Amino acid sequence: MDSLEAFFQAGIAPAELATVTRLTGAWPYLSVFITLFRGGDEEVLMRLLVLRELGAQTDTPFWSPQELAQRFAYLQPVKLDTILKRLREGELLIWQSDTGLYQLSEGARVALAALSTMIDFAGDDVELGYLTSQVAAGQAVGQVSDEALKHLLARLNELYAEFEEALESQSEFRIRAAQHRLEAVWRWVGKSTEVVRTLTAGDDLSLATLNQAQAIALAQSRMLALAGTFERRLAQLAAQRVHLGASGLTSTDLADYLRHLSADKLAALLADRLAFCLEPAFLSTPEMADVAEFELLARERARERDAALPNAAAAPESTEVEIERLEAAEALYETLAGLRQATPLTAAVLADTYNETAYRLSLLALLGDPEIGKEGDVMADLARLPLRLADDEGQIEPDHPEVASLSNARLLPPGA
Repeated sequence: MDSLEAFFQAGIAPAELATVTRLTGAWPYLSVFITLFRGGDEEVLMRLLVLRELGAQTDTPFWSPQELAQRFAYLQPVKLDTILKRLREGELLIWQSDTGLYQLSEGARVALAALSTMIDFAGDDVELGYLTSQVAAGQAVGQVSDEALKHLLARLNELYAEFEEALESQSEFRIRAAQHRLEAVWRWVGKSTEVVRTLTAGDDLSLATLNQAQAIALAQSRMLALAGTFERRLAQLAAQRVHLGASGLTSTDLADYLRHLSADKLAALLADRLAFCLEPAFLSTPEMADVAEFELLARERARERDAALPNAAAAPESTEVEIERLEAAEALYETLAGLRQATPLTAAVLADTYNETAYRLSLLALLGDPEIGKEGDVMADLARLPLRLADDEGQIEPDHPEVASLSNARLLPPGA
């Protein structure tokens, strides 16, 4: 047999993995299940039968070989001896040599408790009921298992996905089946809700356990919202039923009848009714050509397209227009920074050309702007100047070849 290290990659020590350590620590109990479930189905079933019969003897926990033979008189003696021998070898039955009696081991009692809980849920949603009971039992004794919470959350998410898929299918039969399934598990959803409410009310939970409990509560609320969704969707589908004349039947009745027919009966119903081959009229030449073009050409072009990033390149040099605007802004800043008294607008912004005059006039809007003032360029220097505009009535017509008029305004420094 391969050693435990043979299952792992080179350089990985199994003893350093927390999950492996936890399993090896519980090996005395795991070996009990290995003894019970090794072999054929019939052998496993008989071992469980004998073990459960012995576990039910609460008044007499010790048995002699003669008492065991009388208890299981309905079994063949040779088969019974084989079963008892296997249970002794697996340390489920303990033979007390000083008293000459048998008794169940601690591991056997633990296995019987786990098996009885699972068997009692047969016929219902076994997994959800069993997981809820495990979480409730842990909560009752103050030792909630994180793994049990994770399994319960996973099962709730699986059920929600199944119910949501049934709703999206738009099939009345699938929706009704999912609704019946929801009603069947609703009892366990309610139980788990009570358990989670009790868990979250405590103050001694770890952060991981609290997160798991909150996630379970969210999954339960999502499932609660589905109850009304099923009814609304079924009402919508009922409104779409087609009544078949005056027969009292609907298209749903016909579909349900056909669903319960075997393949042979369906083939017999279709005999002599589909004597010709159906032609897919929805496949026309243009659509087929488009699909073929994509598969043969466009897909290959997309694969061969060069998606590599371009090489690094230096930033482009500033254009002449940007340089001219920068020089105009610097000249305006030098003019405004030297103002010590009220100055007419014409003296501050009037330049040789109309374009420069308009640009200098637009820069006055930056005065006092707090956002612009946070930067570190000439625009920020302009915004930080302690100047304000005083607008007088009327306009001024300067003696300028390109500028016909300017607003009658003044620039005021502090205290002016």
